[in-house]
Amino acid sequence: MAGLSHRQTEILNLARASGRVMVEDLARRFEVSAQTIRKDLNDLCEQRALTRIHGGAIIASGVENLAYEARRFVAAEEKKAIGAAAAALIPNGCSLFINIGTTTEEVASALTSHEDLLVITNNLNVAMLLYRHPRIEVIVAGGAVRRADGAVVGSTATQLIGQFKVDYAIIGASAIDEEGALLDFDYREVQ
Repeated sequence: MAGLSHRQTEILNLARASGRVMVEDLARRFEVSAQTIRKDLNDLCEQRALTRIHGGAIIASGVENLAYEARRFVAAEEKKAIGAAAAALIPNGCSLFINIGTTTEEVASALTSHEDLLVITNNLNVAMLLYRHPRIEVIVAGGAVRRADGAVVGSTATQLIGQFKVDYAIIGASAIDEEGALLDFDYREVQ
């Protein structure tokens, strides 16, 4: 971005890496006042690079695919609410598929009080959230693990998932086009 100071560039890089930055942490890191950091954040927000939150800022959403860990902080409360609402629609005693995504992980987290579920997933994070619960059986797709987010992708995963017919599917996507098609950044995930 044009016109950024060295500190603002560093702040933006930190936000991209972790999803959010906090005023007090940045003030200590750069050895400047909190007011100076607030001005930097406001400048970055005016350029639509960041979005202010209480005590700091998060990376602004856009067409760039953010790091997975960074996406956890983007609209975190909204994702938690979506997760709770979606889980409330899932009855006990059913089967479901859950794919990769920070919002789908919130659904999985909200399902932990359910009973007699069969969950098929290509999301190692979902598997780790659910496998400890004795009334939830978890089947994880095999294949290559994408380091960026813990998704199991590729033809082996696709073949295993294709063997199941589930009652429900919790599918996250990066976008939906005008015709309703789900869009994503990785063609292997779309499969």
